[in-house]
Amino acid sequence: MSKATTISTTASDPTVAAAAAQFLSPLVLGLQALTVNGKQAHWHVRGANFVGIHELFDTIVEHAGAFADEAAERIVALGLPIDARVSAVAAKNSTEVPAGFAQSTDLIRNIIADIDAILVDTKAAIEGLDEIDLTSQDVAIEIMRGLEKDRWFLVAHIAE
Repeated sequence: MSKATTISTTASDPTVAAAAAQFLSPLVLGLQALTVNGKQAHWHVRGANFVGIHELFDTIVEHAGAFADEAAERIVALGLPIDARVSAVAAKNSTEVPAGFAQSTDLIRNIIADIDAILVDTKAAIEGLDEIDLTSQDVAIEIMRGLEKDRWFLVAHIAE
């Protein structure tokens, strides 16, 4: 028998896969919302340091999309589907990003609030996955590392 057929995987245990997906799914939805909200902020930012903030929002959108993809792909690799349709994302999200133009400092605070909400779910995922699936936990840890860095960049723009 080959070694590949004797190694047990998380995907072969439906209970573990479902538990891991329970923690990763909110991350996917929050990150998809951040992608949309960050783009909204990117298009409508006004005020001081416009170009820098406009470009930073694009970077955050790019990161959020990549993080969402990583978490969603982990769920699917475990053999489960992920519902990240617009309706599911909207049901999970409660952003303060306005529909129109806004000052850069206000939009930065709005995006920080969105990131903070995702970080709450990310911390819960890291803690919950510790005894369930270390590979999925690693995905959550990488997402936290990236979100905290993006948050730091935003905070630096409004810090006094």
